[in-house]
Amino acid sequence: MGFRSRICAAALVAALTLSCAKTRTAANAATSDDRKDLHSFGNPDQVRVTHVDLDLDVRFEQRVLNGSALLTVERAPGFLQGPLILDTRALNIARCECSADSTSFAPCHAEMGKQDPILGSPLRVDLPENARFVRVWYSTSPEASGLQWLTPAQTSSKKYPFLFSQSQAINARSWVPLQDSPGVRVTYGAKIRTPKDLFAVMSAENDPAAPRNGEFSFQLREPIPPYLMAIAVGDIVFRPLTKRTGVFAEREVVDKAASEFADMNRMLEAGEALYGPYRWGRYDVLVLPPSFPFGGMENARLTFATPTILAGDKSLVDTIAHELAHSWSGNLVTNATWRDFWLNEGITTYLSMRIMETVYGPARAEMEGALEKGLLLTELARLPAPDQVLHIDLKDRDPDQDGMTEVPYAKGMLFLRLLEDTFGRERFDPFLRSYFQHFAFQSVTTEDFASFLKSNLFDSDPALARTIPLDQWLYQPGLPADAPKMASSALAKVDALAGQWTSGRILVANLPGRTWTTHEWLEFLRTLPPDIGRERMGELDRTFHLTASTNAEITAEWLKLAVRNRYQPADAKLEQFLTTVGRRKYIDPLYTELVKTPEGRQRANAIFLKARPGYHPLTVEGVQAILNGPART
Repeated sequence: MGFRSRICAAALVAALTLSCAKTRTAANAATSDDRKDLHSFGNPDQVRVTHVDLDLDVRFEQRVLNGSALLTVERAPGFLQGPLILDTRALNIARCECSADSTSFAPCHAEMGKQDPILGSPLRVDLPENARFVRVWYSTSPEASGLQWLTPAQTSSKKYPFLFSQSQAINARSWVPLQDSPGVRVTYGAKIRTPKDLFAVMSAENDPAAPRNGEFSFQLREPIPPYLMAIAVGDIVFRPLTKRTGVFAEREVVDKAASEFADMNRMLEAGEALYGPYRWGRYDVLVLPPSFPFGGMENARLTFATPTILAGDKSLVDTIAHELAHSWSGNLVTNATWRDFWLNEGITTYLSMRIMETVYGPARAEMEGALEKGLLLTELARLPAPDQVLHIDLKDRDPDQDGMTEVPYAKGMLFLRLLEDTFGRERFDPFLRSYFQHFAFQSVTTEDFASFLKSNLFDSDPALARTIPLDQWLYQPGLPADAPKMASSALAKVDALAGQWTSGRILVANLPGRTWTTHEWLEFLRTLPPDIGRERMGELDRTFHLTASTNAEITAEWLKLAVRNRYQPADAKLEQFLTTVGRRKYIDPLYTELVKTPEGRQRANAIFLKARPGYHPLTVEGVQAILNGPART
């Protein structure tokens, strides 16, 4: 399904959409607007891109990709004449050509539409009646939102430059002209030319033994949404872990990464045992330089990961479990639009907890679930009601900046956990397996999921189904009263100790912090009063050396406390952290804390001036919004 041909895949999507529409009740009937992607100019309902062949030069001196994209298109029945509309953002289009057979091309008229500040610009290509192929000659902008170009000084080796992409959510259009919607799945191939001595990888079939001769070829035969297209170029080497898993990274990092991710194959096997076969061949991880803006990105066959998860004790490898779990929820079955983002992230967060439970035991999985819920409760307290909804309205909004809150991740996970608790794993696990099997290589809406849930789980036990307030979970703000508690006995002990220490009932020397895991330290730091005071922070620091911690999760939490309490011994660490790490999970909250005071805002601006050259474009955009906005409380 989806492997044999792109034509079959497109036909299956159409058939599935019709089938789902027939099964919906009148009260919950979906309109055609369900599948309309408000974040794409594309017209896939008329003519759809099904395959992309890239032919690109990587030019570090100019910070651009230059070459062509050959698009295979399929027309809807009866759509014989009309344009192909593509998404672009700051692309320099040289010319467009059309062909009936992919060998003989002729110029075809193309026109760039008005620029939208969020979506970029539509490229309208007038298709001759017999055209099945469109080739766009173009180059990217040095400021492309989906690419980051690093100088040698910004890499581990300090010798070679580095390039990497980040296409999610709507940034593939900044380096490839295509229909940049998660509802439009494509296969792709690529010929990439690089400076010699560098190595290129993509979210495709990678050959670790490919010669460094400046020419690399790639194929991905499974259809993916465009946000999973990815490229990286640098002094990248490979370490195999098993026959199906391995690690790519810069030379100075790869051995540490391989050691940290030694359990990756166990995670893969756990995922398959729970949710069905892994459909992507190999599962490898590329560890990027520290400027990568996210913990991980689930690019097909090749997860991109931040080096901040290399803690040395495997305490942060839940990120790998999460990105691996996307191989089922996200990559195999994809949210059709960005308002359905919870279908990717909420289900994946749940799956990753189950994988972590299998590999590392229930206690660790429960700790991670409890911490996730704690972050959600904190975020719900500051989010406006419309942004607390799983099926969020993102019209006229940027999904990169407005859609990636804890809500799709943690609220979605809690909904899945409620279903597990209510129906039991003996029924819920087969339901999820059937969901991935039924919708494999397709993009689905929240309504599609709800319809499948009702038909394949709720109808098996109507009495239990009536206890689930489905509409409240999917379409209403806040956290329903029946949300799972996610209790952790280990974290409960930490909470008790935090209360005893802050109230003065025990001394700092009586805290068992030297034996705490990362998760226990995070719970302790998040439980402390925000205004704990410099004196108490000094006690902790002198005893446990938190300012000197090399664990990025602990460092980020500690530095938030340091900013709130104006703890000056951590000032140098704060600046060093913000100027060397680009992961938005860490730096956005720190800048947010800084701008709460006039002197903090002044310092934030000064640090950002130093840090900006090393930040990813998405990180720059996010920090600028914090610095230019009102102080948040």
